Amino acid sequence: MRADDVRYFPTLAGLKPPRVMRAIGILTLLGIFGTILFAALVPWVQTAPGTGTVLALDPRDRQQNITAMVAGRVDRWFVTDGSAVNAGDPIARILDIDPLLLDRLDGQQNQLRAEIAAAREAMATSTRDVERAGTLFREGLASRRDWELAQIKVADYRAKIAKSEADLNAVVVNRQRQSVQTVKAPRAGRIMRVEPLDFATMVRQGDVLASFVPEATDTVVELYIDGRDIPLIYVGRRVRLEFEGWPAIQFSGWPSVARGLFDGQVSAIDVAASANGLFRVLVSPSADRPPWPTAPAVRLGAKVRGWVLMDTVKVWFELWRLLNDFPLQFTRPGASSPGFTANGAGNADQADNAK
Repeated sequence: MRADDVRYFPTLAGLKPPRVMRAIGILTLLGIFGTILFAALVPWVQTAPGTGTVLALDPRDRQQNITAMVAGRVDRWFVTDGSAVNAGDPIARILDIDPLLLDRLDGQQNQLRAEIAAAREAMATSTRDVERAGTLFREGLASRRDWELAQIKVADYRAKIAKSEADLNAVVVNRQRQSVQTVKAPRAGRIMRVEPLDFATMVRQGDVLASFVPEATDTVVELYIDGRDIPLIYVGRRVRLEFEGWPAIQFSGWPSVARGLFDGQVSAIDVAASANGLFRVLVSPSADRPPWPTAPAVRLGAKVRGWVLMDTVKVWFELWRLLNDFPLQFTRPGASSPGFTANGAGNADQADNAK
């Protein structure tokens, strides 16, 4: 507005706003302009969040139950809660209700072996009688009936030997089962919880005696992710992990700024939802990144928060997507998306590698 035009706007000419208000107005305009530039130019890495726990990769290294091999009563405990054990260390000893059961089984074995030996000697004698009766029958000195009776006697001894051997095998199997009365640790680890069982408590075969956690070396993280994001996740996607109790600062859209987080990659995806309605994703450590913390800093079963790194988009697009509750942007690996900087998981990895 020119100076000679002020006469047409006397009210405007009479206004004299303070310098502070003018400065605030200018800063507001600059802020709006800067916000627009920020939203239009700054990239944002989309993430699929999830929560889960630390899990042992080998199923044998996960928490397991120590069960009774035979029925009976707990005679002695060799461990308590928290005891460290090595492979083969005794955990508990179980005795049968009959304390002399093993001795009785040994006596049955000896008796059956003696019966088998006697039956074999008798069968050998009867076999010779068959040969003699056959010779006499052919010479006409004995009847056919005598020869047939001798053959029947041999068959009876043979059946008796077979039955005795079957009974012996049954006793041997029972003796072997009863011989595992001492329950031993399958591998090195730690006893988590011992069941309150005493000599007055009867236990059956397969009853839980204690909980046992082996010494795990290889760990993975299982994350549970919403079904809307799971179709966009594939094996090899980068994942940022925040372990429970580990100090960390997370910036979801800028992985390079986050601190205290660890890297992983998707190694497996369940094809069906879990009981909680979410899909389980297994995350393994990345070979090209720092290793994960181990015990005692992070133990098996510790809670974990994870963010699967997806495509890279502009900030304005992410705001627009959240306002409309749209799913994450998806571009096939190796392809480029018009109007955005996303090209699959590669851009998320590039932003991650910038740290």
